[in-house]
Amino acid sequence: MAEKQLVVVTGATGYVGARLVPRLLEAGYRVRACGRSLVKLSSRPWAKHEDVELVKVDVFDKESLKIALTGAFAAYYFVHSMNLENKDFASADRLAADNMVEAADITGLKRIIYLGGLGEDSPDLSKHLRSRAEVAAILQAGPVPVTVLRAGMILGSGSTSFEILRYLVERLPVMITPRWVSTPSQPIAVRNVLYYLIECLKVEATTGRSFDIGGPEVLTYKDLMQVYSVEAGLGKRWIFPVPVFTPTISSYWIHFVTPVPNYIARPLAEGLRNPVVCKNNDILALIPQPLLDCRTAIRIALECIDQHRVESRWTDAGEMPIVPAEWPSPGDPDWAGGTVYEDNRVIKVSDTPAQVWYRLVRLGGKTGWYYGNWLWKLRGYMDRIIGGVGLNRGRRNDLELLPGDALDFWRVVDVENEHSLLLVAEMKLPGKAFLQFTITNNGDGVTVVQQNARFQPQGLLGLLYWWAVTPLHEFVFNGMLRGIAAGIDGKILEGPSRVTKVKA
Repeated sequence: MAEKQLVVVTGATGYVGARLVPRLLEAGYRVRACGRSLVKLSSRPWAKHEDVELVKVDVFDKESLKIALTGAFAAYYFVHSMNLENKDFASADRLAADNMVEAADITGLKRIIYLGGLGEDSPDLSKHLRSRAEVAAILQAGPVPVTVLRAGMILGSGSTSFEILRYLVERLPVMITPRWVSTPSQPIAVRNVLYYLIECLKVEATTGRSFDIGGPEVLTYKDLMQVYSVEAGLGKRWIFPVPVFTPTISSYWIHFVTPVPNYIARPLAEGLRNPVVCKNNDILALIPQPLLDCRTAIRIALECIDQHRVESRWTDAGEMPIVPAEWPSPGDPDWAGGTVYEDNRVIKVSDTPAQVWYRLVRLGGKTGWYYGNWLWKLRGYMDRIIGGVGLNRGRRNDLELLPGDALDFWRVVDVENEHSLLLVAEMKLPGKAFLQFTITNNGDGVTVVQQNARFQPQGLLGLLYWWAVTPLHEFVFNGMLRGIAAGIDGKILEGPSRVTKVKA
């Protein structure tokens, strides 16, 4: 029996990469899944498959790239540097692509497959699409043959494009919109994108070529909004395009109405002015498949959301937050790791850890925070006003949490089923904040839930922030702990009570 071919997937925890890995396994390949966090990689459902190898890779570290590509015959390149910390994502993307070219040549890689963007030949190209085109050109200039698939809007549960569409239509029955809602586009369902990506490995004629990929329809964004409203069971949306919306205004509009933050919304809004329609249709003959129309793609995406089957989400991408090495642990001397403030509370309930966990793991999203939800929403609105992520991000799955998942304006750092949950704050703060829950079985049907909020302030503003919000903790944190116990068959035996002193 022939040995299975090894394929590398960079960005394996991102939206497309996370969905591609299990389909490559089904197609009979061995997969080396690469990302910046082994914790995030190991939490994926496919992580323990016998044909999967997990490798930590930083595309700005040539040596790690060389290690990842060694022994593989092909690699998928799903790397993008558009994030909050990186103000010049185009330069970072160019450097990463140069590193990929060098590593691919040295390791003897046979093929690279890259997913780029449609509209790259427009004379009025946005910075985002120009960057995608530059990356494609850099990869194609190298000695390793590159297949470039150029896609426009990808329709699928959890994609950035779909989330923008979803929130705009569901929240705004009447919209005064930018002119780009009349720009033609050719959306494609995510399952069609994945099929093209896999079949490129099998069809030799795709080697070293560039293809436009899209669905069977060319629609305006305005048309797409009306299609969504029908499939979601909403009434007709009244949409009035006006010429006064600049890309900056458009990005703020998207930032406040949808979960997509301004640093992503801005380059995307600029790109929406460019028509994204397939001009090269050669892929249709080389890799034939049934292409889903927009109505069907939207219907499937909504079903996945309703049935908690969202495999990946746009919020999955990015570097995994970690607890700093200098972050002191309970019991450390007060001077260890700098100034840290703690708010530690405990509640005892007559129930099993499994039943307590059932409520705890559903925090946020549609469930809310069990107490004072209006305060959480207010904090989310305040965060959005100053450019933060806010509460709109929600969560990937209402029934489970994995390391790396977004949870409103928190990020999941660590999950130990029925025992602990650690979150790091991603709202804009004058400091670093963590929120941890620990569940302990005391025996005799008694379960202890401990909630530990920790904050490391930055400067005077950080100190003022902590002392301003501390009085609210008495209500919000105690109420949340009661809420975690409220839906349980047992009863609260003791607490909630504060059990630790402020640590400085």
